[in-house]
Amino acid sequence: MLEHIPDDVAAMTELARVLRPGATMAVTVPRAGPEFVNWVLSDEYHDVPGGHVRIYRRSTLRTRLASTGLLPVDHHHAHGLHSPYWWLRCLVGPTNDTHPAVATYHKLLVWDIVKGPKATRMADKALSPLIGKSLVVYLKKPLENEARLLDTGTQADVVTVEEGAAA
Repeated sequence: MLEHIPDDVAAMTELARVLRPGATMAVTVPRAGPEFVNWVLSDEYHDVPGGHVRIYRRSTLRTRLASTGLLPVDHHHAHGLHSPYWWLRCLVGPTNDTHPAVATYHKLLVWDIVKGPKATRMADKALSPLIGKSLVVYLKKPLENEARLLDTGTQADVVTVEEGAAA
């Protein structure tokens, strides 16, 4: 949802505010690479009311979320079968869901979601790191004592720096 909100930092701040200290959450946004392809293939894809107003790179999303006091702890890419579907939709027109190729691919995705066959699950697992449609970032809201450590620049800061360097 963050990709649809003009003031995304305000939304992130509210998510951080309502998250219980010590709790974790996952934030999912469209992944930059596949999303750039959609934007190149179709102006209509992103130039609609309520559409995507930005594309996030992982580093930007992590930095903005961290600015609210949340600690990014992990990430992964998901929905490897979905990117080609959206590229196809962008090629034929993102609102043209009756095109035979789009309708057939949609049936495949629904079958995958409902039945979870081994073949499509394996294909999705292989494709997700390469072309996964979604970026998922896992975050933790520090306990009050952890938050104080971060504010004073002690050892907890090192964890955040190392995580950022690994990304």
